[in-house]
Amino acid sequence: MSPDHLSSTFAALADPTRRAILSRLASGETSVTELAEPFHMSLPAVTKHLKVLERAGLITRSREAQWRPCRLEASRLKEVADWVEHYRNFWEQSLDRLDAYLKTLQTKEKTRGRKKK
Repeated sequence: MSPDHLSSTFAALADPTRRAILSRLASGETSVTELAEPFHMSLPAVTKHLKVLERAGLITRSREAQWRPCRLEASRLKEVADWVEHYRNFWEQSLDRLDAYLKTLQTKEKTRGRKKK
């Protein structure tokens, strides 16, 4: 994923309304009107959110007569997950080192405690 795609994807995901829209689309494609129902905002406001998601490549919109379905494009989310995975591995390794260090300290403390008796 190019840095520009990554930036636009994270920018799109930064808004809770857009994340809620993506969650809804994970259940299957639906119309713009149906997507707008749970939100306390105008249809044009929801459409603006959809445009951000579409520019980021997270959704696609099509037109079938009067119905305008939106569909989740999960491949872009997979790219984000792959990027984040690198950092998850970093934190797991850091926590494993911390765990090993704490166990070493506990062992030393137990050894010192036994010598005092």
